[in-house]
Amino acid sequence: MRGPMRIAIGALALATVLAACGGSDDGGSSSDSGSGVDDLSIMVPADPGGGWDQTGRAFQKALDESGLAGGVEVTNVGGAGGTVGLAQLANQRGGGTTLMVTGLVMVGAVETNQSQARLEDTTPVARLTSEDLIVVVPADSPYETVTDLVDDIVATGKDVAVTGGSAGGADHILAGLLLKDAGVAADELIDTLNYIAYSGGGESLAALLGGQVDAGISGIGEYAEQVEAGELRALAVSGPARVEGIDAPTLTEAGYDVELTNWRGLVAAGDISDEDRAALVDLVTQVSESDEWQAELDRAGWGDTFLPGEEFDAFLGEEITSVQNVLRDIGLVQ
Repeated sequence: MRGPMRIAIGALALATVLAACGGSDDGGSSSDSGSGVDDLSIMVPADPGGGWDQTGRAFQKALDESGLAGGVEVTNVGGAGGTVGLAQLANQRGGGTTLMVTGLVMVGAVETNQSQARLEDTTPVARLTSEDLIVVVPADSPYETVTDLVDDIVATGKDVAVTGGSAGGADHILAGLLLKDAGVAADELIDTLNYIAYSGGGESLAALLGGQVDAGISGIGEYAEQVEAGELRALAVSGPARVEGIDAPTLTEAGYDVELTNWRGLVAAGDISDEDRAALVDLVTQVSESDEWQAELDRAGWGDTFLPGEEFDAFLGEEITSVQNVLRDIGLVQ
């Protein structure tokens, strides 16, 4: 019997951009840690409310409360699975002025959108977190199990609408893997899956609660509050084990050979100097070890999968190749 299909997905690449040519309007702020990183800003390449936004703002909070850097600004640049923000980062020259959030969502979106700006052109700083995905339906849905949902999609095709993050991202990939495991051929997937993509978790949540879609897939943190409140019903989680506080089986327990975890990390502009990169890696490493960041991980329920600098660079290269293969396998790219 073949083992579950596994893929680690990245959703947070903080593009750390150092101050360049004059800094911020308010004069910026300097890290008290001696890291050499001044006027740091964080770009979240998605609309507010989703996992990237939550991660970027949690990292900003840890920076501030730990005293490692103050006055760090977070900006949202949504669109096309993060590739709009990625293109903006790629156009920056002269050293860092922004850290950007990234992950598998962006890895997949680069391929499905045929983006000219690519993650290979950035400077990987660190992988930060991992998070299971969750499959949910509105509380009044007729689907009691994930098998009910998948079987109905296989039977009725696009009559069933599934929402999630950007096209080609972790949520979309999980939907494709589930249908493939249920027997849908790759060349039939596009005609079977009615996937409604949103660039922010807040929009997909609104579509679910408003009855505009039948089911949703996202990081657990994006839907956990509504699951706890009884507004959404959790059908399954995507990782290797059940999640505390979520009354739902793993996909493997539900009978699917699918296992998926979403990772998030930080990247910077591609043309920064070795000295700037070392300063960023040092700062992010200090934040990752701080009590303030560990408290944010506990609050959000994120796994601590920190991987700095060159190690993250190697992981990202492997992840890009893996995602390209999976996207071809499930028919999302040629």
